[in-house]
Amino acid sequence: MSLVQGDYPEISHLKEYLDSKVEEFNEPGFIPYDPVSIPHQYRKKQDIEISGFIAATLAWGQRKTIINKCKELFAYMDNAPYDFILNHKEKDLKRFLDFKHRTFNTTDTLYFIKFFQQFYQRNDSLEKAFIAGLNETDDNVESALIHFHRLFFNLPEAPGRTRKHVATPARKSACKRINMFLRWMVRKDSKGVDFGLWDSIKPRQLVCPCDVHVDKVARKLGLITRKQTDWLTAVELTNNLRMLDPVDPVKYDFALFGVGVVEKL
Repeated sequence: MSLVQGDYPEISHLKEYLDSKVEEFNEPGFIPYDPVSIPHQYRKKQDIEISGFIAATLAWGQRKTIINKCKELFAYMDNAPYDFILNHKEKDLKRFLDFKHRTFNTTDTLYFIKFFQQFYQRNDSLEKAFIAGLNETDDNVESALIHFHRLFFNLPEAPGRTRKHVATPARKSACKRINMFLRWMVRKDSKGVDFGLWDSIKPRQLVCPCDVHVDKVARKLGLITRKQTDWLTAVELTNNLRMLDPVDPVKYDFALFGVGVVEKL
């Protein structure tokens, strides 16, 4: 089965099904068991941005482990990431020497801290790092992600090994984790899961995070036809989801992920 523009009965039934799943999973009970629980520990905008970006970056493996490693990392920042980023002393960085999550290690952690320090000394929101590469007329955030990746690794001390932890469409990556972070920051609704802090990127421009669960369910539902999973696959999925909701297509991430993880479709 594949989803095409002319399949109106099929689209109607699929929309009804996925809308019901969005309602089921896009609710506060989703938060404690997901990495989005980490930025939900904070109230200050910059704390949410920093903790959200790092939590999304570390979001591979078992969700329980991801959450625990994030809590460990932010405890090293005295659970005040924005204040720590701006005001830490060199000696304070020693506490990160033993931090590791899978292939993300001390070198990567220290560079993330360095980038955020220099960025927030000049800017009040991480949103500016993305919108500098985005036009209002852009169909999706591809150019914003490419620009952000270049900016993030623009410091002279940027380690080559750290580049693998921040994806870019320029390398044909599906960019699952950074698309998830943007969903958290951009989507606006009354359900309380996503934050909706940013206004310059529109929900219609977001690209659906395409992790293994979303990919599997989307293929079964005919929302993906490409054999591989890469940037064009994520765009294909998102374009098909726009047929169901052109204004907020990425809300269906809740449905696809929820069905994949909880219901084991």
